[in-house]
Amino acid sequence: MTKPAPTVSVNTWEFLRDPMITPTGFREYDARWQYPEAINLPGITALGLGLGTQMHARSIEPVIAVGNDYRDYSLSIKNALMLGLMQAGIAVKDIGPALSPMAYFSQFHLDVPAVAMVTASHNPNGWTGVKMGFERPLTHGPDEMNELRDIVLEGRGQARAGGSYAFIEGVREAYLDDLVGDFKMTRKLKVVCATGNGTAAAFAPELFERLGVEVVPSHTQLDYTFPHYNPNPEAMEMLHDMSDSVKASGADFALGFDGDGDRCGVVDDEGEEIFADKVGVIMARDLAKLYPGSTFVADVKSTGLFASDPELQKYGIKADYWKTGHSHMKRRVKEIGALAGFEKSGHYFLAGDIGRGYDCGMRVAVEICKLMDRNPDKSMSDLRKALPQTWATPTMSPYCADTEKYDTLERLVAKLVAKHAASETVGGRAIKEVVTVNGARVILDNGGWGLVRASSNTPNLVVVCESPDSEAEMRAIFADIDAVIRTEPNVGEYDQTI
Repeated sequence: MTKPAPTVSVNTWEFLRDPMITPTGFREYDARWQYPEAINLPGITALGLGLGTQMHARSIEPVIAVGNDYRDYSLSIKNALMLGLMQAGIAVKDIGPALSPMAYFSQFHLDVPAVAMVTASHNPNGWTGVKMGFERPLTHGPDEMNELRDIVLEGRGQARAGGSYAFIEGVREAYLDDLVGDFKMTRKLKVVCATGNGTAAAFAPELFERLGVEVVPSHTQLDYTFPHYNPNPEAMEMLHDMSDSVKASGADFALGFDGDGDRCGVVDDEGEEIFADKVGVIMARDLAKLYPGSTFVADVKSTGLFASDPELQKYGIKADYWKTGHSHMKRRVKEIGALAGFEKSGHYFLAGDIGRGYDCGMRVAVEICKLMDRNPDKSMSDLRKALPQTWATPTMSPYCADTEKYDTLERLVAKLVAKHAASETVGGRAIKEVVTVNGARVILDNGGWGLVRASSNTPNLVVVCESPDSEAEMRAIFADIDAVIRTEPNVGEYDQTI
């Protein structure tokens, strides 16, 4: 294979013929590009050839399950990817349109080692990408992604004989059967099902009906133009819309899903948006009673309650804070034998008796319904109010170019570490420690904290702050963290703020 070019002009002869891939699309744990500006269809085929070559180099059985989300161009992307995989001598099992967790499920259901899911996840239209993995339930992390990048960009993809194609029927139905099992609700529940017109619209309403839940549909018509908002349950736009639906319908709560169905967001019966890390604590409290002594992994963006909540401590729960990112979290849950992992973005990794360790918004929805069934005298707002109160920002993302964000973050981490060394304060409080496992999480003497890290899949930094004392202190923490960020002139405006 010839080396792909980083740029080829769109609408030229070369663009139809030559593979074009920008290197920045190979991220920590996803491959993600703007299409067709940053990757073309021959480039996608080169990616498939490289992925197949990587499978052979790692002695992975040459069989892969491949799916695609509902965007109008995803089928073309998948076809180009499968062509490259077959060129590499891989037997392709095409599972058709899918959610990312349905693709992960298919590895187990079809007993195949590898998966490639064509999706841009929650990114707006105009983006595409591939989530891939070789060791179920894991997906590519930085080592695997860097290896794949080098194979592709250096033109080391090798064509082999033996490639084949088969379309596999029935995986969607098997996935839904697996999610529901023989469970039926014993209490009445009325739930707003919000899919933002994304791929989850083909799954979630039917899932709830099978569970015996009354469904209040919210943008559950498949529409790849996303006419209302981009399906992202971490974005306040979607959460506010879910809140409005709860108030208008009198529903018990709302569950919302992102574009590829691996994340779940929650709004309670009072219309209060519950950030996903707090939902994780609610679930952890319930699971702690069933599985005392368990370990839960939380990402560095998440609330400190996983470690400090007295209810979790009562059941001997151990908290492990780890790197943000679905591949990092999946790997950590598996490595340490955790019962579950919770990420502030809404990725939850349920393992042991409650899941296979991959992130699945539909599985989370089922477990939340089961949780409510086990607590028939409680509303979702009761469970929220029972948590120790903290004040937290949403996940905020100031712009920083992909080519600059990691160097920028390195300087910011050094500046925050220096503030600690100089005994300076943040939010008017002493800094207890600065955890640098993934960016810098500045932990204060009362358990409050502020985080800055680099986004793994968009040209942004990520900022989150939390106070156990007051909203005023949370705002003060953010102001001091932001003041450090503003010393870097290449950092732009926030996508949302407090």
